[in-house]
Amino acid sequence: MRRRSFLLLSLALLACGRGQKLAPLAAGSTVLAFGDSVTFGTGAGPGEDWPSLLATATGWRIVNAGVPGDTAQNGRERIGGQLAEHRPALVIVEIGGNDFLRRRAPSAVKEDVRAIVRRAKDAGAQVVLVAVPELSLLGALTRRPDDAPLYAELAKEEGVPLVADVFAEILGKPELCADRIHPNAAGYRRMAEGIAGALRGFGLLR
Repeated sequence: MRRRSFLLLSLALLACGRGQKLAPLAAGSTVLAFGDSVTFGTGAGPGEDWPSLLATATGWRIVNAGVPGDTAQNGRERIGGQLAEHRPALVIVEIGGNDFLRRRAPSAVKEDVRAIVRRAKDAGAQVVLVAVPELSLLGALTRRPDDAPLYAELAKEEGVPLVADVFAEILGKPELCADRIHPNAAGYRRMAEGIAGALRGFGLLR
């Protein structure tokens, strides 16, 4: 049953990225994983974060630029320094959850994430967005969170691929979570697998 669920998720991810093929990256390419505590790996041990696991699966040199507590509002200020320091071929953006916890307007969060995406593109990097679940009472009660709509909107408007539903699916499964907003080690493994599957569909992985 778990295998079937993962297969359906992979097919959904491939459909989401259809028509948005990117240039494949060779082993050793520098990739910037830019985000908050979920990118950092809060809730699991060293080396169990999804960027480390994705690096092992792809052979890329992935820089973990996740900062616990960071917001998209703060992220748009620090992305420039990360781009200048690492000059990545690809930037994977996972950010916005802390903005939702602070009840910032989705429209404001969307523009902050847009600024991060555009800054990365202007630096010559390919960009992939990872959708973050929206904060809702229904999602909290039912443990069936949904991606915040702004990510799909932004991906379409900016012409970048979106990794949809991976994070939300993990938060909907208590056995994959360290707490209400962070995966555990098993959850990060699932996240790395889901992102890798999506990247393969986007053409980044052979």
